[in-house]
Amino acid sequence: MEFAVIAYDGTDEGAMERRMAVREAHLKVVASLREHMIHGGAILNDEGQMIGSIMITQFPDRAAFDEWFNNDPYITGNVWQDVKVVPFRTAPSFVGNIPQASSATVMK
Repeated sequence: MEFAVIAYDGTDEGAMERRMAVREAHLKVVASLREHMIHGGAILNDEGQMIGSIMITQFPDRAAFDEWFNNDPYITGNVWQDVKVVPFRTAPSFVGNIPQASSATVMK
């Protein structure tokens, strides 16, 4: 099951400091779960500064997704503060981009 995550960082004065304090830990977690991460990256403001993240993930079910998500350093470190998680389905023309595509559930 795929999930799209659109997550904005806090807008307070310490937001960037919180992000940078846990960024390496977040990237290590994402790298360790590479088979679940289809695509992702930072949302940037007009000045090119990171203000959030977008990710497309693939997990067996919502419980497995929640296990990662609720323990990700950007959640536990209070970086992401405005988060939307929605079920997602990769379009057939992009299925080849999915790690371990043979286990993907996509509609043809």
